[in-house]
Amino acid sequence: MILLSAQNISKTYMERKVLDNVSFFLNEGDKIGIIGINGTGKSTLLRILAGAEEPDNGKIIHTGGIRISYLPQIPEFEEHGSIIEQVIKYLPADLKESKEFEAKSILGKFGITNFTKDIGTLSGGEKRRAGIAASLIQPSDVLLLDEPTNHIDNETIQLLEEQLKKYRGAIVMVTHDRYFLNSITHKIVEVDKGNIFEYDGNYSKYLELKAQREADMEAKERKNRTIYRQELEWIRRGVRARGTKSKDRIERFHELENREKPCETEKLQLQSVSSRLGKKTIELKNVSKSIDGKTLIDDFSFILARDARIGIVGHNGTGKSTLVKTIIGEYAPDKGLITIGDTVNIGYFSQECESMDTSQRVIDYIKDTAENIQTNDGIITAAKMLERFLFTPELQWNKIEKLSGGERKRLYLLKILMTAPNILILDEPTNDLDIETLTILEDYLDKFNGAVITISHDRYFLDKMATEIWELSGSGIINRYNGNYSDYMENIKQNIDDIEQSKNYTEKKKRTFIGKKKLKFSFKEQREFETIDDDIAEIEQKIKNIEKEISECISDYVKLQELSDEKDQLEIQLSEKMDRWVYLSELAEKIANGDTD
Repeated sequence: MILLSAQNISKTYMERKVLDNVSFFLNEGDKIGIIGINGTGKSTLLRILAGAEEPDNGKIIHTGGIRISYLPQIPEFEEHGSIIEQVIKYLPADLKESKEFEAKSILGKFGITNFTKDIGTLSGGEKRRAGIAASLIQPSDVLLLDEPTNHIDNETIQLLEEQLKKYRGAIVMVTHDRYFLNSITHKIVEVDKGNIFEYDGNYSKYLELKAQREADMEAKERKNRTIYRQELEWIRRGVRARGTKSKDRIERFHELENREKPCETEKLQLQSVSSRLGKKTIELKNVSKSIDGKTLIDDFSFILARDARIGIVGHNGTGKSTLVKTIIGEYAPDKGLITIGDTVNIGYFSQECESMDTSQRVIDYIKDTAENIQTNDGIITAAKMLERFLFTPELQWNKIEKLSGGERKRLYLLKILMTAPNILILDEPTNDLDIETLTILEDYLDKFNGAVITISHDRYFLDKMATEIWELSGSGIINRYNGNYSDYMENIKQNIDDIEQSKNYTEKKKRTFIGKKKLKFSFKEQREFETIDDDIAEIEQKIKNIEKEISECISDYVKLQELSDEKDQLEIQLSEKMDRWVYLSELAEKIANGDTD
C-alpha cells in the first residue's frame, strides 16, 4: 500500500534546480535512506515530503490521512520552557498525559533526566536528543528524519537504532552514517543532479548495485560510440535515402548523434597537501584542565607520533573538544606543560566552523588563505582546488550565503587544507558532510604525511582512519586503546565479560563455602527444599502472564511501565530462587552421599 507519493516534483533553490521533475513513492513498511552530495537537494526533498516546503511544480499525495512525524536538522523548540513541555508540545491534547511517560522514558535513555530544565540551557547535542524524542512519541505512520545522528554520541546513536528497529511505520531518513544506513534501511535513494535513483537494499548493497549500474551505462555508451562511428562512415560515403531501409538507418544515425550521453560523475579530489614535519611534534606533560569546576583532563601525558591516527570518543560533555582546544592552545591548561615543535603546522577543523562572511564570494574566501598551493601534481590554483572540491566555476563566483550547510563545511575543510598542515586536528568533521566527501576524506587521511587527531561519533569513519582510540570518561581519566573503533568496542565488551565472570566466580565460591559449612538440612531448609520447585514454577508462570499482558498493552504506557517493573522484580526473585535451588540441591546430594567434611 502506498502511503505517500511525490509526483513530478521540481524545486529551484537559490538559482539552482535541485529537483527536476522527480517522482517518489513510499510504501507501507519502507525503510529508506536518502544520500547524495551536499547541495543536491536531500533535505529539500525531505521538507517537501513533510509538507514543510512547497515544490515549484508537482504534487504530494498522502494516502488515507496518514500521520507524519518530522525531525528537521535543527529541532524547532521555543527559546524557553521546560524540556518535557517542549517535547510533548505538539501532541494532541488528549494524548499529552499518556505520552508524557513515554517521552520521559526516551529522554532518560538518551541521558536527559532533568525534565524540568529550561530548553534554552541545553547544548546542541542535547537539543538534538530532545528533538529525536519529540519525533518518536508523535503518533505517526511515517517518520521523516533529517540527519538524526548529527551531534549525538555513539551510545545515543545505538539507542536510536534500537528505537527505529522497533518502529512499525515507514521511515525516510537523510543521513551520512553508513553503519546506521546498513542497520536500518532496506532501500537507498540517491539524489544527483536533480534526479533520484533508487536501489533496493541497504548501503552495502547500494554500493554493489551502483557500481553495476555505472558499469552497464559505460558498456552501453561504448557500444553506442562504436555503432555511431560505423554509421558516420556510412553517412559520409554519401548514401542517398532512396529506400525505406536507408531512411530508417539515417533516422537511427540521427538518434545516436543526438542521444543523451551519460554525464561523467564528478569526483571530489583531495590530494595530500602538507608541509615538512620535524622530529618534535606535540608533547603533553602532566596536563590537567577543568571547566566550571569539573575536571575533564587529569594529569595526562603523551607524545604525538608523527604518523599517529587517533580517534577520540566519549559521551557529550566529557571534555573531547576541551582536550583538543587545550592541545592547540585555545585553552590554557590549569596544570602541566604543552610543547609544540618548531616545524609543526596545525590544521584545526572546529566543530562550530569559523565565522564566515556570507556576503563574500566562494573564490575570495579561499584566496584569503592562499591563491596557489603545492601538491604532488605541481602548483594548483585556488580556483582549480575549488573545482576538485566540486565547486564549479559558476558556484565559485556565488556568495557563500547561497551554499547549503554541508557545502559550507566542505569549503571550510578546503580552507584548512590550503594551509598545508602537517598535523590535522578535527573536531566532528563528519557532521553535515556527505558520504562521498567522507569517503574521499578517509582516503586522504590514509595518505596524509603527518599526524591526525579526530573527534568523531561516526563509527564507520573511525574504523577507516583510527589506529588508536582515546575514550574520555568525563572524570579526567583518558583511556587509550590500540586499534580502530570496532577493536575498541571488542575491548569494552571483553572487559565487561571479564567483570561478569569474576563476579560469577566469586558467587560460586561463596555458595561452595556455605555448602561445605552445612552438611545437613536445618528444619527450615528441609521445608524450603520440599517446596522450592513449586515456588519456581509459580514465579515462571507469573512472568509468562505478565509478558502476555505487556504484548496486549500497546498504547497505555503508564500501565506498560507498571507491568515492566513488576516483571523485573519477578525476574530478580526467580534468579534468587534458582541460586537457592542450586545450593539446596548440592547440599542434598552431599547429605545423600554421607559427606561429613
